[in-house]
Parts: sequence; structure tokens; C-alpha cells
Amino acid sequence: MKGKTFTRLAKNLPASWLPFADVASPGLPLARLLRLSLFKVTMGMTTALLIGTLNRVMIVELGVSAWLVSLMLALPLLVAPFRAVTGYQSDVHRSAFGWKRVPFMWGGTLIQFFGLAVMPFALLVLSGGGQIATPAWVGQGAAAIAFLMVGAGLQTSQTAGLALATDQASEETRPRVVALLYVMLLAGAVGGSLVFSLLLAHFTPERLVQVVQGSALVVLLLNSVALWKQEPRNPQRAAALKTAVQPSFAEVWAQFIGLPHARRFLWTTALGTMAFNMQDIVLEPYGGEILHLSVGATSALTAMLAGGGLLGFVLAGRQLARGIDPLRLAAYGALAGLPAFSAVIFSAPLEAGWLFRAGALGIGFGGGLFAVGTLFSAMRMDGSGFVGLALGAWGAVQSTGAGIAMFFGGALRDIVTGLSAQGVLGPAMAMPSVGYSVVYHLEMLLLFMTLVAIGPLVQRNARFKPQISPPLGHPELFI
Repeated sequence: MKGKTFTRLAKNLPASWLPFADVASPGLPLARLLRLSLFKVTMGMTTALLIGTLNRVMIVELGVSAWLVSLMLALPLLVAPFRAVTGYQSDVHRSAFGWKRVPFMWGGTLIQFFGLAVMPFALLVLSGGGQIATPAWVGQGAAAIAFLMVGAGLQTSQTAGLALATDQASEETRPRVVALLYVMLLAGAVGGSLVFSLLLAHFTPERLVQVVQGSALVVLLLNSVALWKQEPRNPQRAAALKTAVQPSFAEVWAQFIGLPHARRFLWTTALGTMAFNMQDIVLEPYGGEILHLSVGATSALTAMLAGGGLLGFVLAGRQLARGIDPLRLAAYGALAGLPAFSAVIFSAPLEAGWLFRAGALGIGFGGGLFAVGTLFSAMRMDGSGFVGLALGAWGAVQSTGAGIAMFFGGALRDIVTGLSAQGVLGPAMAMPSVGYSVVYHLEMLLLFMTLVAIGPLVQRNARFKPQISPPLGHPELFI
């Protein structure tokens, strides 16, 4: 009886009360859209595994140098410049079935699967934990190949998947579809980080192999479900492409980069992304080494970051629905990051774990505002008519900036910590937390540089009037 009553109440619930209730369209029903969004869930899971768990495990439990860990974790992101090329190739891809995006999504999924499958063994060899003694370069090379495969597969499938969702959504619902995919990305990161923190609460090398290879299988299964019957076969398109003359990538890119303020926008995206991601490689080791948190507790920090990003996204949805300039919203995100990094810095001398967690939540919140603001600005810059290229350019700059920041953050931490231990910086700076603190201060400097770069782009005394309204659904959904 109670079940029937609940079903009746659910059916009578006004659709406007449900988040993203108006995200569906005749060409992309809600059930198929939710299934397609699973490719964003797997991206969140993989990101949580690489950045939120493996960096702590490699540095603390496996004893790998932080600079080498940061280099390995940066490799998947440094292949991101090819996202623009991948997006363009998916725009003009010639398939016998007329498919555009599915071949790239499936190929990227397979590459990502194989990278995750061999990664735990490569990490054990890298740390010297293998049963057979091998030269150092063998472990380093194997780990680098594994991380590169994960990065190449992830970037390829994500670019094509986002473009596929944009293709199939109607013009009216397109921004809301992208917003829903972003929420699913954060949901995957939060859920993945919580699961990994539970599975690795009692760390062993065997458990590491099981967790990483299990993640590879989950990625393959979920992406297969996401791809099933998403893009219809179109033989007419395949026949038309045989005689059509497509412009070169250089020509299309020149048209895109020639849009007003395009270069400054991309530089702003890169600076802000670097500011919010340089701490990714050192945040959890900071909690483990300085605040003496367990593996499970530090892995849960990724959930704090993603949860803060989700809060930022909800606030961004309200403000965008009310007509705020997306770049102004991105600037607010940069401002929110300043006190968040300050909280992380002061958590060490105060020995306040709660302040550290609050700072992590604030970093995720500011980063979420910044990411959503720049994403919606990028969607409005598509003047070339190539959706994959426009989204790929934004993703390439964002991911490349994150990769460079991650490597530089880990290397800077090692250099400063080494100088501090040798007494070069003086007795007042001879503390283990100094290397981490320098990284966080540099991120605050990058946030100030981001505000300087974004200033001329922000519309003053004007409200953003989207071409399609409302951009994120009904405004009352976010109240």
C-alpha cells in the first residue's frame, strides 16, 4: 500500500520541481540522455582514482618521489591539446555507417581500459615492489605508457561524447544538457572517491591491483551502456562526405581563434585552471604528511572538492538563469578561491583538520564556479560551425593547464622541501609544511593574475541575455 501511495505521489509531482525536468527533447529523451551521461560518470571516477587516491598511495605508501608522481599524473592531461583536433575530426569523420562521434568514444574507451588494466603492475614495478629486480627506467617507462593511455582514451572519449550530446539535443535544451553532464561528472568523482576511500582504508599492494583493475572493468561496462544505440546510422551522410570538400583543421582553427577576445579567453581559462589544479598533486599528501590523516581520510578529500564543485554549480545555475554574465561568474569563482587556499595554509600551524577540510570544500566551490562560467562562455564562441572544435578547444586549454600545474606543483614542493631540509632557507623555514605552503601561495598569485586577465572580458553594467532561454532550466529549480 505504501509503495502504491509513493508511486501515485511521484506521478502527481509537478515536473517543474524536479532538477533538469526540461532537459529532454524529442531527439534526446531523458532516459537516453541519462544513459549517455554515464561516460561523464566514468570520467569522474577515473579522475578521482588518479588525482585523489593514487597520488597519495604512490608518495606515502609506495615511497615514490613527488616530482615523479606529479609527472606521471600530468601525462594524461598533457595529451589534451589534441582534443581540439579530435573534436574537429569527429565533426568531419567519414564512417561507412555515417557515424561521427561513436567511433571516437568507443576507441577512447578501449584505450582507457587497457591503460587502467596494466597501471597497478606498472606502479608496483616503479616503486621497486616487484618480485623481479628491474632497472629503474623499466618501471618509469611502463607507468608513463599506462598513464598516457588513460589520458589519451579519456580525452578522446570525453570530447566526442560531449559533442554527441550537443548534436542530439535541441537548440533550446543544449545548454541544459551540458549542465546535466557536468553534474554527472561531479557525481562520479564524489561516488568514486568515497568508494576508493573505503576499499583502500587498509592498504595492501594486492588491494591496489584489485581496485584499479576493477575500475577499468567498470569504465568499460558503463561506457558500453552509454554508447548503445546513441547515434543512428546515417548512410546518406556517409555518401555525401565522399564528394564533400572539407576545410583543413588549420583553416577552421584560424577562423575560431580569430573570434573577438578568443585568445584572452583561452589564456584566462588556462590561468584559472592552473590556479585551482596545482594543489591536486599535493593536497592529499599534505593531509597525510603534515596533518597525519589516514589514506581513507585523505581520499575522502576528493569528495570534499567535488562536493564543493557541485555546490558551486548549483549556485552558477541560479545566477545564469537570472542572466548573469558567465565570465563575471568565473571571476567570482576566482575570488572564492583566495580564502579557501588561505584556510589550507593556516590549517598546518593551527593543526586544524576541520580548517583543512573547509579549505578543500572552498577550493572545489570556487573551481566549480570558474569551470561553469568559462564552459558557457566557450559554448557562445562557436562561430565556426564546428561544435567538436569549439568544445575541444576549451577542454584542451583547461586540461593542458591542469597538467602543467600538477607537474609544476609536485616539482616545486620537492625543490622547496629539499632546500628547507638543508637549511638553505633559514631556520624559520625548516619545516615540512614549507614546500606545500609555497605551492598554495603560488596558486593565490595565479588567481590574482586570472582576475587581471578576465577583467576586460566581463560585461560591465550589463546582464547576459542568452540566445536560448533559460540556460539551465527553470530558475525556481535552484531556489
